[in-house]
Amino acid sequence: MDDVVLRPVCEADLDLLEDLTNDPVTAGEFQWFGWHDAGYLRQRWRDNAVLTTEGGLLVPTLGGAVLGLLSWHRSRSGPSSYCWNMGLVLRPEARGHGHGTEAQRLLVRYLFAHTQFNRIEATTDVDNRAEQRALEKAGFTREGVLRGYCFRDGAWHDSAVYSVIRSDLEPR
Repeated sequence: MDDVVLRPVCEADLDLLEDLTNDPVTAGEFQWFGWHDAGYLRQRWRDNAVLTTEGGLLVPTLGGAVLGLLSWHRSRSGPSSYCWNMGLVLRPEARGHGHGTEAQRLLVRYLFAHTQFNRIEATTDVDNRAEQRALEKAGFTREGVLRGYCFRDGAWHDSAVYSVIRSDLEPR
């Protein structure tokens, strides 16, 4: 059986990644935020801005097939501290098989192994039960609801916020 593997974005991924972020059907109900510059990801890739100290993009794969896109960016968590905020969008055919859970688990391990940040957080629409289950299975703890947090499809939506900190992964 193949395992989910994370790898850097390559040029051959860019068309699919654009669809995942710029096509309403491919992005899905909870990830469609309207059309944007169609060359945005391609330009970031050319500028090597898909992996920086401020954040990045990785591609989860299964047996070499691209499953989607993982992203993270630095977010201020205090006057002199930061955490990572991460997100995931999967191809429609990759959803519902546990691949997103495993990809998020791998990204958490990667970020804690290669950066000094103590916290990784993720938000998702309060109606996105599948992503909430995936985050919980990946080791995240639900912290609460952010009211009116995200504007999508002509309305403000509440988001559930989840986090994992380094000590959550330590053996007890």
